[in-house]
Amino acid sequence: MKLNPADAWKPFEPSPGEWNHAAVAHFFRRAGFGATAAQISDGLKSSPLQLARQLVQNRTDSADEIASFESLSKASVPTNNADTLAAAWLYRMLHTTDVLREKMTLFWHGHFATSNEKVQNTRLMLLQNQLLREHALGDFGKLVHGIAKDPAMLVYLDSQSNRKAHPNENFAREVMELFVLDEGNYAETDVRELARCFTGWELRRERFRFNRYQHDRGEKTVLGESGNLSGEQGIDVVLKQESGPDFIARKLVRYFVSDEPALAAAYIAPLAKQLRDDNWNVGPTVQTILSSRMFYSVTSVARKIRSPVEMAVGLLRSLEASCNVTGLGTRLREIGQGLYHPPNVKGWDGGRTWVNSSTLLGRANLVRELLSSDKTRFDGTTLAGLLKARKAGPGVESIAWFERMLLAIPLRDTVRDKIARLLDSAAGSPDQRLRKVVHAISIQPEFQLG
Repeated sequence: MKLNPADAWKPFEPSPGEWNHAAVAHFFRRAGFGATAAQISDGLKSSPLQLARQLVQNRTDSADEIASFESLSKASVPTNNADTLAAAWLYRMLHTTDVLREKMTLFWHGHFATSNEKVQNTRLMLLQNQLLREHALGDFGKLVHGIAKDPAMLVYLDSQSNRKAHPNENFAREVMELFVLDEGNYAETDVRELARCFTGWELRRERFRFNRYQHDRGEKTVLGESGNLSGEQGIDVVLKQESGPDFIARKLVRYFVSDEPALAAAYIAPLAKQLRDDNWNVGPTVQTILSSRMFYSVTSVARKIRSPVEMAVGLLRSLEASCNVTGLGTRLREIGQGLYHPPNVKGWDGGRTWVNSSTLLGRANLVRELLSSDKTRFDGTTLAGLLKARKAGPGVESIAWFERMLLAIPLRDTVRDKIARLLDSAAGSPDQRLRKVVHAISIQPEFQLG
C-alpha cells in the first residue's frame, strides 16, 4: 500500500483474503511475542480493530496468575540476585495472556533505562518494573512523575541526595533529552533550572523522601515558565511542551511499525495530536497504531529486526515451549539484551545494532541450546509430539508449518529445498530431525525479522 499521512492511521479494513494467518501472526509478533496456532486461529475471528482493542483495553491475566508472576519476582529479593529477577520476568513473558502490557513494559524498560549494574538492588529494580507495568498503557504523565521519584532511578542517575548548594543535573537533563522532549528542544539553562526544582529529593531507607531544608525555594525559569517551581511542577512544565508527544509517538512507531527508514514528520503528526488530545493517555494511540493501514502495509511487515528477547520468547511462545528461564536470561545478556541491564541511560539502540557476526552466532547457539535441552518441552511433549497434535504433517509439510509459525516472510525456495534435504538425510529420531530443521531455519536472515 502507498499511504498518504491522512490515511496511514485509519483502521485497516482487509479485502477478502487479506485477513489471513500471516496478518494475524504479524499482529501478535508486534503486539506481543508471537502466538500459538490456536491463538492465531482465534484472532482470525476478530477484525484488526477488535483485536487491537482487546489487547489494549482488556487485562486478561487472572488474579491468580498475576500473584504467581509476582511471587516469582519477589523470590529474588532476599538473595539480591538479578539473574533470578530476569528469569522471573522471562517466565512472565512466556506465560502471560496480557501480552501487549508486557511488550509495553519492555518498551518502557528501554525508554527509562535503568541498570542493576549500578543500582545493585533487586528490590528497587522490581519496584521500577512494577511501576512500568502499571502505567504501560496508561497516563504517560503519571509514569514520568512516578519514575522521577522511583528509588532505582534516583540511584541510577545520582539524584538520591540532591542538595540546593549543588544541584545534580543528571535527571533534569535526561527527563528532557531522553524521556520526554528529545535533543534540541531545550537549552542548557533549562537543565540547570530544572535541576534546582529537584533539590531536596533524596532516599531514606530505600524510599523517596522530600527534604524541605535542602530545596531551593528561589524563582526558576524552565522552558519559558517562571516561579518557585517544585520538582512536580517542573515535570508538568516539561510535559506541556509541544515536542513531547511527537517524540513519544515517533518512538512508538519505531517500536511497533518499522526500524527504518524513519517516517516523515507528516506521518507522526496525527499520532502526536492524538496523544495531546488524550492528555498523554498512551493506550488509544497504541490501539490506533496496531489497527492501522500503516501497521499492515509493506512499510511495516518484516521491517523490524527482532531484539534478542523478542526472538527467543517469540520462538518459545509460537512453539508452546517452556524452558530453563535462568539459563535463557544469561544467554540473552550475552547477545546484547540482558533484562535489568540496559547498556546505558539511552537504553538499547535496536534495529540493525541487534545483529552482527558475533550476535548472529550467539542467536544461533541460543536456539540450538533451547532445542537440545531436556528442560525444553513443547506443550508438555516433544517437538514431534507437538506437530502431531497440531496436525502439521510429516516431511516438507512440517517445514511449511514452521515457516508459518516462526517467520514474517517465507524462506527462499533454495533454502527451503536445502532444509527439506536436511530433514530427509539427518540421522536420529523424528524429534531430533525436527529440532535440526528449526535450528536450520533460525540461522536464516528471514528468522531475524519480526
